[in-house]
Amino acid sequence: MPHWTALAAEKKQRQLKSIPQDWLVTPPPASTLDVTGFPESCGLLNAREIEITNTSVDVLLKKLASAEWTAVDVTTAFSKRAIVAHQLVNCLTEIFIDRALARAAELDDHLRKTGEVVGPLHGLPISLKDQLCIKGLETTMGYVSWIGQYAEKNAVLVDILIECGAVPFVRTNIPQTLMWPESFNNVFGRTTNPNNVSLTSGGSSGGEGALIALKGSPLGVGSDIGGSVRIPSAFCGIYGLRPSYGRVPYCGARNSLEGQDSILSVFGPMTSSLGGLKVFMKAVVNSKPWLKDPLAVRKKWDEEEYDLADHGSGKDLCFAIMWNDGVVVPHPPIRRSLEITKAALQKAGHKVVDWKPIKHRLLGDVARDIWNAASAEDFMITTASTGEPIIATMELDDADAAAASFRPQNGGITAYQLWQVQKLRQNIRKEYIDHWNATASETGTGRPVDAIICPAAPFAATPHGKNKYANYTTVWNTLDYPAAVFPVTTVDSTLDGKEPPHSFYDDFDKAVYEMYDPEKFKNAPVCLQLVGRTLEEEAVIKMTEIVDAALAAAK
Repeated sequence: MPHWTALAAEKKQRQLKSIPQDWLVTPPPASTLDVTGFPESCGLLNAREIEITNTSVDVLLKKLASAEWTAVDVTTAFSKRAIVAHQLVNCLTEIFIDRALARAAELDDHLRKTGEVVGPLHGLPISLKDQLCIKGLETTMGYVSWIGQYAEKNAVLVDILIECGAVPFVRTNIPQTLMWPESFNNVFGRTTNPNNVSLTSGGSSGGEGALIALKGSPLGVGSDIGGSVRIPSAFCGIYGLRPSYGRVPYCGARNSLEGQDSILSVFGPMTSSLGGLKVFMKAVVNSKPWLKDPLAVRKKWDEEEYDLADHGSGKDLCFAIMWNDGVVVPHPPIRRSLEITKAALQKAGHKVVDWKPIKHRLLGDVARDIWNAASAEDFMITTASTGEPIIATMELDDADAAAASFRPQNGGITAYQLWQVQKLRQNIRKEYIDHWNATASETGTGRPVDAIICPAAPFAATPHGKNKYANYTTVWNTLDYPAAVFPVTTVDSTLDGKEPPHSFYDDFDKAVYEMYDPEKFKNAPVCLQLVGRTLEEEAVIKMTEIVDAALAAAK
């Protein structure tokens, strides 16, 4: 085997060659932190392509179905914008635009000849996280050891999206091992945040977050085992959904920690338009994924549930706000976004109460103990063939590196010890259901709280290497509660000044407090998450739409 750096360099060269040369642009100087305006000012996209890439998913699908816009035109527009985005924030891994355009031409031809769309996603370009195998392409997942391994068939979800008429066109960057809330690996390097390139785009679906924030894709697929859809969605200012286990098929995709089947990774949609969440989930679950993936849940899209049949038909909802998780107190912009959301919901006629978190520190510890039962061995075996080093920090400078709590601290635990952790988790899940049900006594609706609204992280997008706390998302993976991320505001140095010290939970809480400086987080989006109950994706999407509309009306 050649030295791993030579393999990585050769792969990076091949990636460069896959970019259409006349789409190369001169990026703005490194001192330009906010690059979100560049795709429209760089001169590569014409007025129509700018219009197409600024169009919501729902409207795109209507225009594609009526043949007002062709799939080739729409795919070309997003491909160009994606290539510009990549040159700004390094968000792509595999680029296969020729293949996408050939597929788009077939779709146009089909519509012209039959007058019918191929499926509910007809002509829609979709970006995919670098785990979703596509026949004939490598899926390195950021591992040098996996360079040169070409997929013999598509992942089940890729087949379903293609059957629905979607046009996959690029795959997006991730961290080595996937088990990081930032995105850096030895093959493709680091993805930065388009709103402020000195900040992280989050992870592990950080390439998706950054690409979609730059409108280089209308809809993408991320994955989430501890927050990997929601953290990049929140850090990049877009919408994202973490569905429950088994709702979206995972079969045939590559992953870390394969065989760990207690806290499962799930695929979920990420999009710049809220309508994209419903469009994606409805198309995927109505294609009966359980016939192709033995772990997929047999549950079609439930329109009654979407109409909130279990939640008073959406009238007089009661939301519970979790101001902090009892472990880390959020920064001022996060607190302000919770206050904005509370006021907007009350103005819209809904009730808002406080959520009392129980055992969130323990829920986070349980997740880490389950993953780290064998993660060190998993990473070591995967990297062994090339001698590629296992990345120990996402810092720009290794000298600053302190171990993040979610990384493996030891060689692992015994199977019996793992069973005890899994048993503890089962018991806490029962406690949490009882805790949620008990809120019926304080809502005034006769029902328990309809949904929880809480931070997606205690901070907005952090400087690179500083995102060392993912519990605000991970607890819901441990409980298997679906959760959607929605944008609220951006960091404002005038409104979000540093506050005097609170009484700290511990030294870590103090360190998070001390890292806040409104100038450092300049222009970072601020998002929250809405959490529902297991397999309640339809209701979570609808309630997120209600919250989003309330926020828009209150502006």
